[in-house]
Amino acid sequence: TKNENPLGIISFLKPDNSSDEVPIRGRATPRQNRRMDMSEDPTSATRDGERRQLGELGSDEQRLRKEKETQYIKMARGRSITSSGIWRYLNPAYYLRRPKRLALLFFVFVSVSMVVWDRMNLAREHEVEVYKLNEEVLRLEQMLEELKGVGNGKTLMTQKDVPQNPVDIERRQKVKEAMLHAWSSYEKYAWGKDELQPRTKDGTDSFGGLGATMIDSLDTLYIMGLHEQFQKAREWVATSLDFDKDYDASMFETTIRVVGGLLSTYDLSGDKLFLDKAKDIADRLLPAWNTPTGIPYNIINLRSGNAHNPSWAAGGASILADSGTEQLEFIALSQRTGDPKYQQKVEKVITELNKNFPADGLLPIYINPDNGNPSYSTTTFGAMGDSFYEYLLKVWVQGNKTSEVKLYREMWEKSMKGLLSLINKSTPSSFTYIREKNGNNFVDKMDELACFAPGMLALGASGYGPDEEKKFLTLAEELAWTCYNFYQSTPTKLAGENYFFNAGQDMSVGTSWNILRPETVESLFYLWRLTGNKTYQEWGWNIFQAFEKNSRIESGYVNTGAKDNKMQSFFLAETLKYLYLLFSPPSVISLDEWVFNTEAHPLKIVARNEQRKPTITLRQRRFGGIIKG
Repeated sequence: TKNENPLGIISFLKPDNSSDEVPIRGRATPRQNRRMDMSEDPTSATRDGERRQLGELGSDEQRLRKEKETQYIKMARGRSITSSGIWRYLNPAYYLRRPKRLALLFFVFVSVSMVVWDRMNLAREHEVEVYKLNEEVLRLEQMLEELKGVGNGKTLMTQKDVPQNPVDIERRQKVKEAMLHAWSSYEKYAWGKDELQPRTKDGTDSFGGLGATMIDSLDTLYIMGLHEQFQKAREWVATSLDFDKDYDASMFETTIRVVGGLLSTYDLSGDKLFLDKAKDIADRLLPAWNTPTGIPYNIINLRSGNAHNPSWAAGGASILADSGTEQLEFIALSQRTGDPKYQQKVEKVITELNKNFPADGLLPIYINPDNGNPSYSTTTFGAMGDSFYEYLLKVWVQGNKTSEVKLYREMWEKSMKGLLSLINKSTPSSFTYIREKNGNNFVDKMDELACFAPGMLALGASGYGPDEEKKFLTLAEELAWTCYNFYQSTPTKLAGENYFFNAGQDMSVGTSWNILRPETVESLFYLWRLTGNKTYQEWGWNIFQAFEKNSRIESGYVNTGAKDNKMQSFFLAETLKYLYLLFSPPSVISLDEWVFNTEAHPLKIVARNEQRKPTITLRQRRFGGIIKG
């Protein structure tokens, strides 16, 4: 039906699904044209109506299907979001498509890392401060006990339960196990003998039957907390050690090993037995100083007291190191006993040598005991010269660096000027080494024995002003690097006895075997204690591992020489002790309170006007068997 509206616009009645097309005045729309065509063909209109009805039914089914699909998709997405919403943030691809979020994540990561790093640094600094405070508390407690008279100078403090590096603890235990292996082998095969012969599983009296390994090991056993082994050794000293022997003893070796070992054990334990034994053997050595100058003969019969010099020494001369390396022990003995005769004997030697002491402080290895004049011979910091220079410094330390021992420091500083004249560098690697000298001629050779010098220089550097201190400490570090390379340059990683330096060839080993010497680890110990540089601990550990790999056998430790059959007593007295202390806290045998003799026996530092008399310890504290000095 068509109606005319007042405005003259044609409109049709439309079904619900019709379009809202607006006709243009005077023109029919396409839909109107179609409808007009359908009105002209009734049959076509009927078919179209049927199709529309079917289409509407299909559309309803499609809508229902689409609604179900939409509902399913929403449910699936919901499950996906619930199960993987967190994990997608861990997928790198998520951030690669979102650079802003990637930048935010990077910023958060850096910020958190900096906070964690800062906290860790603060924690480490806190641990260091706590450790230092604990050390200071221990030191003050010891001072308080000494002021109260507790132990009367013999008090031994032990470290408290302070934080320690687990690696150091493990390594220290490994060294302790090595000591137990060496000691148990000696105990099983050579008990009471001077030294163990591991290959033949027996002992030898290379020092006249003085129990050299026994005495040399006493303080090591005590420091390591091996109390059962120590008590058994003490029992042997009490019942079997006898110095009344018709034996020509080396005055030097007997002093540093036996007198030094007994005095050290007395200082550590307070047991008067050891002081009495030290006095007994020292009294038997005293006639050696009965010369026109007081410079001692180097060999003495322990029973008769007859003294002489070695037949092979030039012109019957005394050896520099053998004559100038008794001061620490005999001064300590006078302080402990109150008898000045021991100190007087050894200090007269220094007074005599100082009369003609050269400007460079370097003496040749042979000295005439009748007139005190040096003989024309080698000048060296190696064999037969070494420990003379060491003791000039250490007597100054032993005397608490007071004016009464100033002469020793002055003589040592002169000798260090002379040492600088012996310093040279190899090519092409610039290893610093100490030459020897014959007259005016230099010899490019350095003994492993001279590797004590880095430790000596480090110990003495603090007595200089800032510039000189830095110079000598740097020299000590350079020499220690050379000595460490004595070890690293061999197939076994164990040093030979001496090395030669040739232009363009750096170092070459002379005498190649290793006899378990301690000098290099001694210097590493001093440098670690005085600088805190853990590199020296790592070098020491490498050397220890080389000993374990190449020198350890079922029945002890042996030298690397093909025909060797000896476990040197100084391996237990020095090498293992210094390695043990290298991985112990600095409070264990503190360098502020103890001075080591040249056989690594620690003696308590006592000022010259003080004496240490035998007393009973009123209190001792122990932690893990480690003694704090």
